[in-house]
Formats: sequence, structure tokens, C-alpha cells
Amino acid sequence: MVLLELFWSFCKIGFTSFGGLSMVPLINHEMLSHGWMNLSEVSDIVAIAEMTPGPLGLNCATFAGTRVAGFLGALSASLGVLSPTFLICAVAAVAFEKFRDSSFMQKVMSGVRPICLGLILAVLCSLSISNYAAPAGGVSLPALFIGAAALVALLKFKISIPMVIASSALLGLALIR
Repeated sequence: MVLLELFWSFCKIGFTSFGGLSMVPLINHEMLSHGWMNLSEVSDIVAIAEMTPGPLGLNCATFAGTRVAGFLGALSASLGVLSPTFLICAVAAVAFEKFRDSSFMQKVMSGVRPICLGLILAVLCSLSISNYAAPAGGVSLPALFIGAAALVALLKFKISIPMVIASSALLGLALIR
């Protein structure tokens, strides 16, 4: 019974929050109302979930489920928090597939694609301004060099992204003061 309760609790959390820190009050409420944890334990779970890689909600569900009912509890809570996202994506995929060839959907996608590209370019511009600006004003030449080197490494030499990130970090430590 506790596995079903864990699943349902985290399913409600997944449906009624928007991920990230907005899940914390709901997790807190569910854990305390069922008597599965006290306030200190919930705080510990959230702190651990923040420190580990991955989404906060999934990490909290896994750790809380483990604390309440072991491995099966972790599985049940994790499936619960993932179910809403899976369900919404599945419904969207079915709807998209069903209406993919309709002229309405073609028009919608013709409008959405440029918007997505525009959003990506806007982020690129704002990140470029903040990352390539020198502290005293102007352009940071070492940052430009690192960016250009990373671009060449990725496009021309097909070096892996983690390797480029690590190399860029080392160059940043060496060149930027």
C-alpha cells in the first residue's frame, strides 16, 4: 500500500508543480502529511537532491522513496513524478502525429520554427555580450580566443564536447586574470 501511496503522492507533485524548487513545498507537504519524514529529514533530502546531478523532483522522489520503502519505494516515487511528464508528452506526440499533415499544423509549425530559432539567437547574443565583455569595457581577447578555439575544435576537428569544455576551462584558468 505504501508503494501506491508514494506513487500517487509524487504523481500529484508532478502534475501540480512546474519542476525545480516549485516542487519543494509539495514534497514537504506530502512527506509530513503521511508521516514519512519530519521537517529536518525533508530538508536533508532536498539538500542532497540539489547536490546530485539530475532534476530536483526526480532526485527528491528517488531519495524520499528510498527512505520510505527502500528500492521499490524509490522506483514507485520516481515513476510517480515522471508519469505526468510522460503522459503529457505521449498525448502531444499522438496529437502531433494525428494532425501532422493538416494545413493548420503546417502553419503552426511554420510559425514556431522561426520563433525557436529567434529565441536561440537571442540567448546566443545575450551570452556573447556577457561572456566576451572585458571587465574594464570593450572585448576580452582571451575569451574570444577560447571561444574561437572551442568552435574550431568542435567543427573542424570533431573533438568531443566534454573534452572541449575541459580544455576551455583550463585555458580560462591560464589566460583570463
